[in-house]
Amino acid sequence: MKKSIIISLLVLSVVLLITNGCGLLTAAGISSGGLPTPEVPEKLTSTTANSSVNLDHSAWTTLLKKHVDNQGNVDYKGFKNDRAALTSYLNYLSENRPDKNWSVQELLAYYINVYNAFTVDLIVENYPVKSIKDISGPWTKAIIPIGNSKISLGGIENGVLKKMNEPRFHFAINCASVSCPKLLNEAYTAASINEQLDRAAREFINSKENKISENKAELSSIFDWYAKDFKTNNIQSIAEYINQYSTKKINPNATITYLEYDWGLNEKK
Repeated sequence: MKKSIIISLLVLSVVLLITNGCGLLTAAGISSGGLPTPEVPEKLTSTTANSSVNLDHSAWTTLLKKHVDNQGNVDYKGFKNDRAALTSYLNYLSENRPDKNWSVQELLAYYINVYNAFTVDLIVENYPVKSIKDISGPWTKAIIPIGNSKISLGGIENGVLKKMNEPRFHFAINCASVSCPKLLNEAYTAASINEQLDRAAREFINSKENKISENKAELSSIFDWYAKDFKTNNIQSIAEYINQYSTKKINPNATITYLEYDWGLNEKK
């Protein structure tokens, strides 16, 4: 192998190791693990009428309402004390492996709940911890059993949800950090998925994680890391995407920069 090629591979390895983002550096994140990833229609509707199954996520809602406040701050000590109930819900998710007969609504809700519930469990498992990044391989290790196989958090994010072409999922999954979109204190469900995703997008875009004015916008690094996800044939820029949800509109020629991401734990004080 030529010396130049070896150097290039070493440089690439270093870049991957230092890249920020919940699932940007995982090879496992490229694979769906054989899970279905149908494309979400342009106009998603909330319904339970078109699926072979309708899972019951009420146990997750009960835990979230008990241990997550309206600002998305998480009582990890409370979750630790409720570990048996959390484990029971995780087992329920693991025992119900999705297939192609599930509706896109059911799949979206399932994958988002899987990501969020197993992330909370990862923190609880390693608690006390100051940041999810202090845990070894939080997004690359295959810690999520689904049926007879396992997948990583990065796999759910990049290998599954990303492939479904619904960028609002970025505002629904929570990586246990201050700068992440908040953890909603209710489970995502097929019956409410479109409204929940809209709410998550509006709340995050209009939160303190973005500083928006007409001629200048300081945005969450999420819009930098996943810029391609927010652009379609109809949406040509990040500003155009944000303007769908923002109370303040960004001019087409506005200056856009990206804020430093706070990876501190989103713990309730």
